[in-house]
Amino acid sequence: MVRKMGLLFLLIAFAYALPSISANFLDSDEYWVKRSVQAWNNTLESYEPHPAKIVSHLNLHSTRALEEIKDLELVSNGSRRHLAHGYDGPCMATNPIDRCWRCQANWADNRFRLADCGLGFGYKAKGGKGGRIYVVNDSSDSDMVNPIPGTLRHAVIQTEPLWIIFSRSMVIRLSQELIMQSDKTIDGRGVRVHITGGAGITVQFVKNIIIHGLLIHDIVPGDGGMIRDSVDHYGFRTRSDGDGISIYGAQDIWIDHVSMTNCSDGLIDAIMGSTGITISNGHFTDHNEALLFGASDSHTQDVKMQITVAFNHFGKRLVQRMPRCRFGYIHVVNNDYTHWNMYAIGGSKNPIIISQGNRFIAPPDNPFAKEVTKREYSPESVWSQWIWRSEGDIFLRGAFFVQSGDPTYTSKHPEKYDLIQAASATQVEIMTKFAGALGCKIGQVC
Repeated sequence: MVRKMGLLFLLIAFAYALPSISANFLDSDEYWVKRSVQAWNNTLESYEPHPAKIVSHLNLHSTRALEEIKDLELVSNGSRRHLAHGYDGPCMATNPIDRCWRCQANWADNRFRLADCGLGFGYKAKGGKGGRIYVVNDSSDSDMVNPIPGTLRHAVIQTEPLWIIFSRSMVIRLSQELIMQSDKTIDGRGVRVHITGGAGITVQFVKNIIIHGLLIHDIVPGDGGMIRDSVDHYGFRTRSDGDGISIYGAQDIWIDHVSMTNCSDGLIDAIMGSTGITISNGHFTDHNEALLFGASDSHTQDVKMQITVAFNHFGKRLVQRMPRCRFGYIHVVNNDYTHWNMYAIGGSKNPIIISQGNRFIAPPDNPFAKEVTKREYSPESVWSQWIWRSEGDIFLRGAFFVQSGDPTYTSKHPEKYDLIQAASATQVEIMTKFAGALGCKIGQVC
């Protein structure tokens, strides 16, 4: 008993040594304290010591994908976006992630193929590949401690690898935050799955997660209480924040083809030493503070944070944080920024931000919101040293990106970057044409 109490004391001491914000559990919960320590070890293991190699690898595949579809009409320098809603032509997969799987009519018989298509820092995420297919056939969420088999909550708490699919289109109102275990894929292809009207998804102290094809909107905070997070553990959770997806001390995460709007807090937060993350092919609208990477200037663990933001459409009625970064290394590539009301990309605490091949369209009616970038809590004498580089971006309606740091950061290190440029920003509209949850039909190309 004495040894056990001593171990608990050491674990709690280690946890307190890591700067933190609300983790939604009690500091005295030995189970969560142990998981937080293991999560930090996972962060150190997932961290890429040469992030430029990941940048170049994605850029190479993007260029190749566009070469394969060069006969299509790709160039668009205008400020008007042509949406893909209702598109019923031949399969048009226009970026390297989509070209890996979307034009295969048998995708529903080979769902695991998706796990081999990830790029960017989240490339290690394989989710439930190789595990059982778990079919969600019940949209209810009524029991937080003993979830009903067949519900999404029952699926995500299993400790084994699972590839989670849905028997039909459904609307799921989560009564409390949905706490996931490692080695899971939530795959919404072939149906329309809305997570709405309740709490959001929590990816905390876990690794190897894929979330694909969900529509997440109108999320509100959960009140907290006794919630099961594993088949062999439940405990008291405090009030959740109201994020659509909260990534907290997690590693190897890939979020692809989600449609997200109007959450009480952020659409996606990645904080507390999370790393190895790709956010791709998303469609984001109607929100103030969209993406937050790093929640506190005091949380220096986030220097290990590495995130790719690729092929997303940041759309109507967005305000700011696309993303807002602290510490870390953020690759923002081939995204379409058609709307913001304050700024698009911001940060503090010296994050490295490499912006490549994006299209930035400034708001037409606000002359004070033309600048893409925003630095906070530091004078120019400090932030001028931060590495924020813009390469091959297109700026419309007076948009401009204030660069800082070494202007030869990438070009003077060919051994790191292989001199591989991002795909042209003139082709971003077509590369992001199918952003958001897809309307896939089983037995047909998607």
